[in-house]
Amino acid sequence: MTPGFQHLIRLSDDTGLFEHARRAVVRRHHGYCTDDVARGLVVVSREPHPTHELTRLAECYLAFLTHAQDRTGAFRNRLGFDRRWHDRAGIGDWWGRAMWGLGTAAARGCAPWIREEALHAFALGAERRSPHPRAMAFAGLGAAEILRTTSDSTMAAALLTDAAQAVGTPPEDPGWPWPQPYLTYANAALAEVLIAAGDLSGDRSLLGTGLHMLTWLSDIQTRDGRLSAVPAAGWRQGASRPRYDQQPIEVAALADACAVAARVTGDSAWHEGVRRAAAWFQGDNDAGAKMWDPDTGGAYDGLTEHGPNLNQGAESTIALISTMQQARELA
Repeated sequence: MTPGFQHLIRLSDDTGLFEHARRAVVRRHHGYCTDDVARGLVVVSREPHPTHELTRLAECYLAFLTHAQDRTGAFRNRLGFDRRWHDRAGIGDWWGRAMWGLGTAAARGCAPWIREEALHAFALGAERRSPHPRAMAFAGLGAAEILRTTSDSTMAAALLTDAAQAVGTPPEDPGWPWPQPYLTYANAALAEVLIAAGDLSGDRSLLGTGLHMLTWLSDIQTRDGRLSAVPAAGWRQGASRPRYDQQPIEVAALADACAVAARVTGDSAWHEGVRRAAAWFQGDNDAGAKMWDPDTGGAYDGLTEHGPNLNQGAESTIALISTMQQARELA
């Protein structure tokens, strides 16, 4: 059985996408978050031939993001089940992910009204810049989506350039060619945005830097031929590396970056990174445990030393869908 969208549909209602589940059952009291709704918009927008149900999800997620956005282009992140916002608008990671989702919908949305509304919201958000490198990287990935279909978009080009600058340049250290002295979460997104910026601007040096970063990241996350993802606690240069708790978000980020590297370079060697990411979910991981439930279609929330965390939340399930989309496209 191949993972599909059934659990994402289960986690969604007419407002948005619930963040958490106990096993496969929604935990409504945790409410919704812009982070996950944006991720959901990315994966449903990527589908080349969406069903009517997926089109409805895209409309729902887009409406959520436009409701979360304020007049300055910032976004609120947490909405309770009572439909009340629990925070003020800001430009943290959720702003970056919202921009990623909007950019993907603007470029790939299945209907003209989805593409048009997504582009309008993206343009408003593109007036802002975040001080956080990962937020900028996520936003840059949305800008790259737009530039691949509209190469003369000055606002997207400016945002992508600024995103690459926010990530920075790694030091000339063969043992740690990374722009930060630590790895945390969704690390491959930092390399991916440099690859995209270098490719779309024709900057071969920047492209080479991104590819070098991704090569190193892929190598250090490979153990005995399988993916061994940097865990949620992160890993700091010079410290011993913990083995668990590995998160699906890291696996999906690596699959995304390797897929982009393959398309940009034409080098099929990058397909191996996508294959290892997909295999991680199927059980080719440090615990030899399958990381999704074939009965529900949901992905497990993390790989611990005792096996999978059997809760099937939105972030993990979207990571599974995203990874399998990349594997399918490169197959």
